[in-house]
Amino acid sequence: MPESAAERLEAIRAQLPPATQLLAVSKGHPVDAIRELAALGQRSFGESRLQEASAKQAELVDLPGLDWHFIGRLQANKVRPVLKQFAWVHSIDSVALAQRVARIAAEERVSPRVFLQVKLRPDPSKGGFAAAELRQAWPELQALPALQWMGLMTMAPLGMEEAQRQSLFEDCAALARELGLEQLSMGMSGDWREAAAAGSSWVRIGSALFGPKPLSAPAWDAI
Repeated sequence: MPESAAERLEAIRAQLPPATQLLAVSKGHPVDAIRELAALGQRSFGESRLQEASAKQAELVDLPGLDWHFIGRLQANKVRPVLKQFAWVHSIDSVALAQRVARIAAEERVSPRVFLQVKLRPDPSKGGFAAAELRQAWPELQALPALQWMGLMTMAPLGMEEAQRQSLFEDCAALARELGLEQLSMGMSGDWREAAAAGSSWVRIGSALFGPKPLSAPAWDAI
């Protein structure tokens, strides 16, 4: 791995297809690391813990144009503060959650860009819509107010071989096309190349970009 964040960023950018954007997953990394990447032109950052993100955003108010994406599991009681602080949400995993997000978005007069989380392979550690479930719910979801449906998000189960991950990402891309959705949020530090090859719009990269998390990082409360 290149030693500096600048070198890592340049190496990743050089390998990304033109249609794939880099989402720098800054959770667990300090504000100074975000500032360093922002100075190099990175604008989109992903966080999954509300308390941690709030503190960072407060320290970074002097940086214009940062684009914040919520990528963690969204609990129902945290929807309102998340919508106040994030323009993008990657983890709508049920009709009930979508309905709640739409209602609160309308109340707050915001129109978040949202992804539907899908689970296309067995994985007890992750949630998300099955393909058949999403097809059935899609007309109801489309009718919800205030939400901008961007696309689908998926994660590969741990232990998958490269070919299996590639197949999963291609299946997710096919489902998005079937539903008329244009974007895909797929791929992390260990599998972003396969996701990009399958047409991912956003690859969510943390450790491969920032390096190891500092041992002194605050013990933020998970949402």
